[in-house]
Amino acid sequence: MKLDERSMRNLRNVHPALVRVVLRTAKDWNDSTGLSFIITCGVRTLEEQKRLLKAGATRTLRSRHIPAGRPPVSHAVDFAMKLNGKLKWDWPLYAELARRVKAAAARENVPIEWGGDWRTFKDGPHFQLPWKQFPG
Repeated sequence: MKLDERSMRNLRNVHPALVRVVLRTAKDWNDSTGLSFIITCGVRTLEEQKRLLKAGATRTLRSRHIPAGRPPVSHAVDFAMKLNGKLKWDWPLYAELARRVKAAAARENVPIEWGGDWRTFKDGPHFQLPWKQFPG
C-alpha cells in the first residue's frame, strides 16, 4: 500500500523509529477487501491539545503528539481506517489495524503502544512510542 501525500506530510517531524513502523505497516499491507489507512496526525501543538481536551477527545495535556527533545519530534501518530475509500471508525477495524501495526513494529524491532490497549481511555486510532524507551 502506498501512503497518500497527506499521510506523508503528517509524518514530518515524527520520530524516525515510529515512521519506520508506519512505513513498514503500509509496505506489508496486503488487503483485497478495500481496507486501507491514512495518517491523520503526527505533530500536534499544545494549543491543539488544549482544544481536544476541552472537547473531551483526550484526557491529557502530556501528549506524545507534542514535539519534545532535540530536535523536537512527535512520538505519536493517529491513523484513520478507510474501507473502499471511505473513512470508518468501527472498533473491529482498529483492532485489525493494531494487529498489523504491532506486527510491523516487531519486525522493525521498535516497541509500540496502542491507545486501544489503555485501561481507562480507549483510543483506537492512536499509536505511540513508550515513554520508558523514548523519553523525548
